[in-house]
Amino acid sequence: MAGLKQRARSIKKDFQSAKPFRFVSFDGIFKDERIDEILDEYPKINDDWNGTTYINQKNKFQKSEFEPSSTMQNVFDELNSPVFVNWLQNLTEIKEPILSDPTLFGGGLHQSVNGAFLNVHVDYNIHPETKYHRRLNVIVYMNNDWQDQYEGHLELWDLSNGKKDQIARIAPNLNRCVIFETNEISFHGHPAPLKTPKGINRKSIATYYYSKVRPVQEVSDKHNTIYLNTRGFGGQVKLLSSGIKALLERINNQ
Repeated sequence: MAGLKQRARSIKKDFQSAKPFRFVSFDGIFKDERIDEILDEYPKINDDWNGTTYINQKNKFQKSEFEPSSTMQNVFDELNSPVFVNWLQNLTEIKEPILSDPTLFGGGLHQSVNGAFLNVHVDYNIHPETKYHRRLNVIVYMNNDWQDQYEGHLELWDLSNGKKDQIARIAPNLNRCVIFETNEISFHGHPAPLKTPKGINRKSIATYYYSKVRPVQEVSDKHNTIYLNTRGFGGQVKLLSSGIKALLERINNQ
């Protein structure tokens, strides 16, 4: 990865100073020649991708299985490697040992097409298989020449203590990395539906990290993803549209 050790101090300063939950966004996690290779090998959507529609998620596809030694598998091996996990441990100062998830549950490649959205939410807090506590999300965006009018920005929200404040709006630009802690107040999503031209999709790489235990004051009952509407009446209309699409998908798959 491109000089993470040399930039660790400044990245850590930004991460540790963010409130009410810690996060950081920075460009150039991979070297230029590496990001070009990854972008060239980033697969198109086909039957290998899971594109199930849910009320709070539409037109989003996920892929988490790759051929051994392929470019994509090598990327995830690197993001799950002891070297990178140790770098995350130093960045976050999480006291419990951080653990990667080679199964990429919920992660892997994410690709969204025109009209896609993912409503603002906090993530599930317990891994369904290992029962470990989810602690960190790492997202690397893979979108060259992304235009602001396409929407698709990652929004981070402060919804604590009755607030409703957007604290960050991050464009999904090529080789941009976002790291944020996952807890009961780390609300995030891209609720504005994509407005992309034909042939342009929103692409990202996502890895999630865990610990066997977490501080007692952070422990919550096990839950799935919790969504909130941050877009008023327009958000309600959007939910109705995605709900109808989800229902039709399930009827057609019976």
